[in-house]
Amino acid sequence: MPKDSSFLESVHAVFERSADVLKLPPGMRHQIRECRQVSRFTFPVKFEDQYRVFTGWCAVHSEHRLPSKGGMRFSLNVDQCEVEALAALMTYKCALVNVPFGGSKTGLQVNPKEFSDLDLERITRRFAHELIRREFIHPSRNVPAPDMGTSERVMAWIADTYRSRHPNDLNALSCVTGKPLSQSGICGRTEATGRGVQYGLREFFSYEEDVQRAGLTLGLKDKTLIIQGLGKVGYHAAKFLQEEDAVRVVGIVESDGALVCEDGLSIEAVFQHRRQTGGLKGFKNGTYIADGRSVLEKPCDILIPAATELQITTENADRIQAKLIAEAANGPLSFEADEILYQKGKVILPDLYLNAGGVVVSYFEWIKNISHISFGLMQKRLDEVHGLRLVEAIEASSGRPVPTALAQVLTKGTTEIDFVRAGLAETMRYTYREIREVLSVRKQVRDLRTAAFVLAIEAIQRTYHEMGV
Repeated sequence: MPKDSSFLESVHAVFERSADVLKLPPGMRHQIRECRQVSRFTFPVKFEDQYRVFTGWCAVHSEHRLPSKGGMRFSLNVDQCEVEALAALMTYKCALVNVPFGGSKTGLQVNPKEFSDLDLERITRRFAHELIRREFIHPSRNVPAPDMGTSERVMAWIADTYRSRHPNDLNALSCVTGKPLSQSGICGRTEATGRGVQYGLREFFSYEEDVQRAGLTLGLKDKTLIIQGLGKVGYHAAKFLQEEDAVRVVGIVESDGALVCEDGLSIEAVFQHRRQTGGLKGFKNGTYIADGRSVLEKPCDILIPAATELQITTENADRIQAKLIAEAANGPLSFEADEILYQKGKVILPDLYLNAGGVVVSYFEWIKNISHISFGLMQKRLDEVHGLRLVEAIEASSGRPVPTALAQVLTKGTTEIDFVRAGLAETMRYTYREIREVLSVRKQVRDLRTAAFVLAIEAIQRTYHEMGV
């Protein structure tokens, strides 16, 4: 059995394949592919009468556009290769969906569950101090966001730490995104990546040619789904698909095992059970399987890996039976596993596209912070007045009152969440159309992943050419 490439090696391998399609010259190829800067540093935090030393990394992959953007990950599995791989993916992701950011990633080797809220805040603020003094957190240089092990609360601590060091910076709150609403966050950011997965799948299932290639039919209704990971991404993606698109969730895979039920599992019920008990075991309306990863191999229409990287490798790729693999996590497939699935004729919606919802809405939040005004603030009341006049005109011409439910819809003003969801939906729709056009037009492009990388690399190359590089 061939050895699987690492996460970083897998990203580089897809880049090289896509660069070959574009006949990218060696110098430009190296400029786009290589990480611009990687820093590793350690720092101590005192707990009562003892010190603990923590290790963190920050990788800035590209500054072809500023600021650089990327998540901040707190995990014991964080290392330099992972941070570099995630930073590179973020560069390509932003270029693909036309978000004017470079790519970066920040990681701290820590298990946040080991610490109280107070101790985690101390660790976070100390880490932020190290990053800020190196300008790895700055509104116009590098802007982190929540990722695995971090949250909007962590982002609020970091923003406050930055503001205390830069009290005269008018744009201080834009040094991070994914903040609480009370700290100039934006509606819909917590759900953004999961919502983007939903919108991406809706777009895929609207093209008959594409779904036929996967052996499926148009529309999401009644499609069977297995989801791996009930974190922020997996939970929201599965919840929206189940409640709004009538997808039937037949399997849920977590770190402590899995649940299966052919009649369907309630995502909300499982999520609440896991929150109360700490795991999936004991949930009454499903069969518990201790070997959770084996459930990835069960038949289904859609498999969504929404946990961590390298979950499908040469060890299990040949046994994957899902008709469509939708990568909600970053790098869930090794390069070799991707090749095995491609040879089997499986259709894969790549992470570069499907995972982009978070950075799209982070961009909206950053714009909101830089402009110092909320979306919809100056338009909501105007929309309400226009809607009211429309209702009055309809009633005057028809001589009958407009039904209450319809009148409420017509007179509802556009709110921030409406702008955010509309902007994200349009981004996911437009980007998928571009990807499938590249796949259909360029004969050397073999799949959706290569098409997405080709689009991203072309956009970055164009930026460098326009700058005179």
